[in-house]
Amino acid sequence: MKRQAVRLLGALTCVVALLQGCAQPTPPAAATPQAKTEVLWLGQSAFRITTPGGKVIVTDPWLRQNPLTPAQYKNLEALGKVDLLLVTHGHADHFADAPDLARINNVPMYAPGDMNQTVGLLGILPANLVPRFNKSGTITPVPGIKVTAVRAEHSSVIAWKNPASGKDEAHPGGEPVGYIIELENGFRIYHMGDTGLFPDMKFIADYYKPDLVLMPIGGHFTMDPKDAAYATREWMRPRFVIPMHYGANPLGKGTPAEFVQALGSAGGTQVLALKPGEKASF
Repeated sequence: MKRQAVRLLGALTCVVALLQGCAQPTPPAAATPQAKTEVLWLGQSAFRITTPGGKVIVTDPWLRQNPLTPAQYKNLEALGKVDLLLVTHGHADHFADAPDLARINNVPMYAPGDMNQTVGLLGILPANLVPRFNKSGTITPVPGIKVTAVRAEHSSVIAWKNPASGKDEAHPGGEPVGYIIELENGFRIYHMGDTGLFPDMKFIADYYKPDLVLMPIGGHFTMDPKDAAYATREWMRPRFVIPMHYGANPLGKGTPAEFVQALGSAGGTQVLALKPGEKASF
């Protein structure tokens, strides 16, 4: 009888515990370190950005004919699965490999609205891969990632070989843009595209508050090191700058060393002078 009473008491205790939600407590999960943002420079304005959520963003993919791109990345499939493709304007050193990347990954190519209209009308890409948006427009092309098109002071044209005539033709490329890319954790990247100085850079910095700026410094077609230093010091003051758009074309003579020298002792901005194929983590 005593043994039966003990078993009955034990059973009743378990029932009460279950009813009260008092089963053995689960130990708290171990804290996982916050994922980082990885930025890989591939030469000129081409970057592969891996977000904290594991998404892959590719910008201005001129890779196969780019003299600075490491050999392994001249195979477009070496980039891995691309989730978001951004092109700032129609010049070949920004647009050349974008159509093939869009087809390989079956992802839309986001670019200035009028540029994408031309790309669609020429049959370079089908309509579903050339969505249209424009400056000040904000989109969420991938869950958790926001992209805003902003001004760039440059030009844009699409050079296209007409398959019927075999002749090279120039077609409207819309207006060039830069991009504010906001990642899942709120980290903001400003890819300036090709641009010269314009005072709205201050507004863009004040309003969107980018943490990292990908900034052209080559000169001739874009800002040179002195111009880029002025924009950094006087208007933008970001936490980080990665110089780009230099060295691939003999006319783009500016160097990171000249940029750093022109920047002087401006506090608060760290210049990360990557070599093609090198990565920075944030």
